[in-house]
Amino acid sequence: MLPAGENVRKAVKWISDHLKEDNPRPLNELINTATQQFNLSPKESEELYHFYRNARDDSGSSSSG
Repeated sequence: MLPAGENVRKAVKWISDHLKEDNPRPLNELINTATQQFNLSPKESEELYHFYRNARDDSGSSSSG
Protein backbone atom coordinates (compact mmCIF):
# COMPACT_ATOMS: atom_id res chain seq x y z
CA MET A 1 0.00 0.00 0.00
CA LEU A 2 1.41 3.37 -1.02
CA PRO A 3 1.75 6.19 1.50
CA ALA A 4 -0.76 9.04 1.22
CA GLY A 5 0.08 12.32 -0.44
CA GLU A 6 0.92 13.18 -4.04
CA ASN A 7 4.53 14.17 -3.34
CA VAL A 8 5.12 11.03 -1.30
CA ARG A 9 3.79 8.89 -4.16
CA LYS A 10 6.07 10.73 -6.59
CA ALA A 11 8.99 10.12 -4.24
CA VAL A 12 8.18 6.40 -4.02
CA LYS A 13 8.14 6.15 -7.82
CA TRP A 14 11.40 8.11 -8.09
CA ILE A 15 13.11 5.94 -5.45
CA SER A 16 11.77 2.71 -6.97
CA ASP A 17 13.04 3.73 -10.41
CA HIS A 18 16.49 4.41 -8.98
CA LEU A 19 16.54 1.11 -7.08
CA LYS A 20 16.12 -0.70 -10.43
CA GLU A 21 19.44 0.69 -11.71
CA ASP A 22 22.39 -1.69 -12.11
CA ASN A 23 24.27 -0.07 -9.23
CA PRO A 24 21.66 1.75 -7.10
CA ARG A 25 22.63 4.22 -4.42
CA PRO A 26 21.89 3.19 -0.82
CA LEU A 27 18.23 3.44 0.15
CA ASN A 28 18.90 5.99 2.92
CA GLU A 29 20.64 8.25 0.41
CA LEU A 30 17.78 7.91 -2.08
CA ILE A 31 15.20 8.72 0.59
CA ASN A 32 17.16 11.76 1.75
CA THR A 33 17.47 13.02 -1.83
CA ALA A 34 13.78 12.39 -2.54
CA THR A 35 12.83 14.21 0.67
CA GLN A 36 14.63 17.31 -0.55
CA GLN A 37 13.61 16.98 -4.21
CA PHE A 38 9.90 16.54 -3.45
CA ASN A 39 9.88 18.94 -0.48
CA LEU A 40 8.61 16.33 1.97
CA SER A 41 7.97 17.00 5.63
CA PRO A 42 9.86 15.04 8.28
CA LYS A 43 6.69 12.96 8.82
CA GLU A 44 6.47 12.16 5.09
CA SER A 45 10.14 11.24 5.05
CA GLU A 46 9.52 8.87 7.95
CA GLU A 47 6.64 7.34 5.97
CA LEU A 48 9.08 6.55 3.17
CA TYR A 49 11.44 4.78 5.57
CA HIS A 50 8.55 2.73 6.96
CA PHE A 51 7.21 1.98 3.48
CA TYR A 52 10.53 0.58 2.26
CA ARG A 53 11.26 -1.21 5.54
CA ASN A 54 7.86 -2.95 5.31
CA ALA A 55 8.38 -3.71 1.61
CA ARG A 56 11.73 -5.31 2.40
CA ASP A 57 10.24 -7.35 5.25
CA ASP A 58 7.35 -8.50 3.04
CA SER A 59 9.72 -9.62 0.28
CA GLY A 60 11.37 -12.10 2.65
CA SER A 61 14.81 -10.55 2.31
CA SER A 62 15.38 -10.43 6.06
CA SER A 63 18.52 -12.16 7.28
CA SER A 64 16.71 -14.59 9.60
CA GLY A 65 16.42 -18.16 8.59
